[in-house]
Amino acid sequence: MIVMKFGGTSVEDSAAIRRLIEIVDSELPRRPIVFVSACAGVTNQLLKIADFSATGKKDQANDLIAAIRSRHEKLVDELIGAELPKNYLKGKISVYAHELKNLSQAISVLGEVTGRSRDTIASYGERLSSMIIAQAMEESSMKSMFVDAREFMITDDNYSNAVPLFDIVEEKSKKLLLPLVRDGYVVVTQGFIGSSENGITTTIGRGGSDYSASIVGSLLDAEEIQIWTDVDGVLTADPSIVKGARRIKKMSFNEASELAYFGARVLHPKTILPAIDKSIPVYVRNSRNPSYNGTLITKGDGNKECVAKSIAYKERITLLNIESSRMFLAPNFLEAVFSVFSKYQTIAHAVATSEVSVTIAIEDTTHLEELKRDISEFAEVSESAGKAIVCIVGENIRYSPGVVGRIFSALKEVRVNMISQGASEINVGFVVDEKDIGQTVQMLHEELFADAGSQGSFHEIFD
Repeated sequence: MIVMKFGGTSVEDSAAIRRLIEIVDSELPRRPIVFVSACAGVTNQLLKIADFSATGKKDQANDLIAAIRSRHEKLVDELIGAELPKNYLKGKISVYAHELKNLSQAISVLGEVTGRSRDTIASYGERLSSMIIAQAMEESSMKSMFVDAREFMITDDNYSNAVPLFDIVEEKSKKLLLPLVRDGYVVVTQGFIGSSENGITTTIGRGGSDYSASIVGSLLDAEEIQIWTDVDGVLTADPSIVKGARRIKKMSFNEASELAYFGARVLHPKTILPAIDKSIPVYVRNSRNPSYNGTLITKGDGNKECVAKSIAYKERITLLNIESSRMFLAPNFLEAVFSVFSKYQTIAHAVATSEVSVTIAIEDTTHLEELKRDISEFAEVSESAGKAIVCIVGENIRYSPGVVGRIFSALKEVRVNMISQGASEINVGFVVDEKDIGQTVQMLHEELFADAGSQGSFHEIFD
């Protein structure tokens, strides 16, 4: 059994869905379970409906509801020929549109959107796409079965960022999904939605469909997990910045996890974790180019010559600069600083320290003022916004003397605000001004990957 996850661009229109069906059809002997996202852009529209409703913009909200309804009715017309299922799907679309209008009206009356109502509204994109795709498979004579993810993806009630309850998910997945797979059905379900133990709709965060697919693949001991997207795999850099970015044929679980955490757009940061536990290989492939092998993520690539695999970056970073003469030789100073971060549940993405100061890079500034206020009770604190973390990832960085020198020699024209190395042996990270991201990534790529894929054993790793 394998797990296949298709992102929004892989289900964006009828042509994309037909490609999806062809891809799944080619994998039928391996008994696939298929996770699908909402059609590209629909989740953003749904979240706008929630925001418009909360601010009294009912006409704009209704216009978006109408657009979503029209888009999915068009998909049904283009994919479904038989009258009975076509009428059933259009009836469901009409019901969902009516429910969205009622939710919008309720939010307008309250004048605010709660996490619970936001999750409910956001869920409709995947609920629409999945039922249409399952029926389109039936239309193509594929034995398929739609299963609502809310029946097995049970989570806590931390709306918009719900945490799956693994024991319950395992029990329900084995009970609901495995019998269908054994009976020869292609199971079609949703990606990032679930439900609380009380049956309330939740979501596990944007991009979370990668994660949910990986969870189920791990719990059901899948042979492999496939993540289908709109690029040819994981690349050596963001192709919008580096036109010559190369495909990475093979990389380790650790490398993929680091890249996802530090901003690589192809994978959700949590995707790899369940797969690591069971050593299940993960493939990242392009639904627009299915004959291409993509990137294999596994235990290791065995290549000791390749120093770096990829460059990632995380934007919208703020630096907190904390200074105190009392820090000198004070063993409890860092404990005091990080207790404040813990209090406000703010993640420190990078840290650098000296005898009398500590600099911390954060992305979430929700509690920035509270952080500064509490820290100012025992130290001076200032902030610098508009920054970005740039990270070079590779298993062999730890074994390669001189690589740090190469990196910073290449960046002699870029102002580096902070350097962070050592927390992980497989990456070198540093902070630059956000406006310098493009120049930084391009210069690093030229230094580290100019010859990758063109000679020797590197051809085994890069295209």
